[in-house]
Amino acid sequence: MSKLNIALFASHGGSNAQAIIDACAAGKLDGSVAVVISNNSQSGAMERAAAADIPSYHLSSKAYPDEARLDQAILETLLRHEVGLIALAGYMKKLGPRTLRTFAGRIVNLHPSLLPKFGGHGMYGRRVHEAVLAAGERETGVTVHLVDSEYDEGPIVAQSRVPVMADDTVETLAERVLRREHEFYVETLQRIAGGDIVL
Repeated sequence: MSKLNIALFASHGGSNAQAIIDACAAGKLDGSVAVVISNNSQSGAMERAAAADIPSYHLSSKAYPDEARLDQAILETLLRHEVGLIALAGYMKKLGPRTLRTFAGRIVNLHPSLLPKFGGHGMYGRRVHEAVLAAGERETGVTVHLVDSEYDEGPIVAQSRVPVMADDTVETLAERVLRREHEFYVETLQRIAGGDIVL
């Protein structure tokens, strides 16, 4: 896959989305962000898209109470913007079956642990770091994986390890992992763009 035409999906602040937007603009990532989709009309990701002059859409069950119609609206938006790869960046909803089928093998997600540890439904953000500390882990990390119909169960694409310090709190660990997320997602997407990783 050469020049990536990326769709970013995010539900909240969108700091990973921003890292990808910035990397494309700086030429560190051989691609461009074609569209940003959020299920939250007030998300920081929507604001970041607007600031970068990237088309963005609020597509959620509020506008489309019927799941099949929401799935179709998302798919039509992706096709209209000629998306080649979907990158989930803090997106809290499952994608629908038509979108999953059409983009099978071209949807990646970032998770703040070394999957399969500390993944699955309800395991996101602070909850992941709390679980890592409660388990007494000495390392955690970041996983990029392909997306299927189950949370955090798709094949692993790449992982990066992050140390857990003896005096870590949830906040200090979260900050260290997030810094690595921003770098590693871009690095992994560039490896996909350059053909080093074949999805």
